Amino acid sequence: MSLPGLPRLPVLPLEGRVAVVTGAGRGLGRAEALELARLGAAVVVNDYGQPGRDGSGDASAAPAEEVAAEIRAAGGRALAHNGDVADHEQARELVESAIAEFGQLDILVNNAGILRDRMVFSMSEDEWDSVIRVHLKGHFNTTHFASAYWRARSKAADAPVYGRIVNTSSEAFLAGSAGQPNYAAAKGGIVGLTTSTALALSKYGVTANVICPRARTRMTADVFAGYQEPGDREGQGERENVGGRRGPLDPLAPEHVAPLVGYLASPAAAHVNGQLLVVHGGMVAVVERPRVAAKFDTKQEAFTYDELDALLTPHYAGRPPGQTFAAAEVLALRHE
Repeated sequence: MSLPGLPRLPVLPLEGRVAVVTGAGRGLGRAEALELARLGAAVVVNDYGQPGRDGSGDASAAPAEEVAAEIRAAGGRALAHNGDVADHEQARELVESAIAEFGQLDILVNNAGILRDRMVFSMSEDEWDSVIRVHLKGHFNTTHFASAYWRARSKAADAPVYGRIVNTSSEAFLAGSAGQPNYAAAKGGIVGLTTSTALALSKYGVTANVICPRARTRMTADVFAGYQEPGDREGQGERENVGGRRGPLDPLAPEHVAPLVGYLASPAAAHVNGQLLVVHGGMVAVVERPRVAAKFDTKQEAFTYDELDALLTPHYAGRPPGQTFAAAEVLALRHE
């Protein structure tokens, strides 16, 4: 498959593979679906198609159909699916549609999501539930059915199979975004889901990794409004971008994220499992697991309040009030 502005690959690392990409009708998911197709995979393009970034509006098959048609027009194989991945049965149908259409499933990229931002003291129950449902439950639903399929195949063959899961978290989880308690919680939950899945499925040949992407999309248009627009960086030459558009590639373009998804979905990433990577604007950062900063032991049979006060209060004395478990420094990462 050949897309405008991107070179044709002499070897297709995903040739013969089948991928499902959720939330693929626009933005990041679209770029990821196109990249997987360019690398040789047949792609099931899933998108519920609601126009509002908060999940409002009527569902539409058009966004998924348009991306699938774009892949087919470029010589690839694609199927559109406009089910709601947060619905357990529709997630089952999505996984089964890939197997029925292309004979197998090898790659699952979970990207579907919505935003309903509000401070924690102002957030409604529905604003909380809806974001957790689409992001966290949506990731679980597709992972559940895909992992059951791979486990059954592995047991039948009495050997590992090929399986790749790429989940989507966010820097909002890492940095503790104050106005997004629902979104940050969902994205943190996705990290926990991913690491658990990675350990559970490794013996079957399946890897699961999670990315924290930063990109200018429909969901983040206001967040990045006026920030590093195309042409801001010196030395950025003219090029033909995906879709045939000419001009410098936006540092926050989703196309910066898609190649990492393609890599994690490939045979080359067989030993990359249970990892968290931040990606944007020509940069990939591998995030280490948390480390123990200090350890305290009681000198008695069990801790008392007074002993904890004597140990922990000096430990935290003088620490800046904004220094929490959150890693806000990740927001300063950039391409050098």
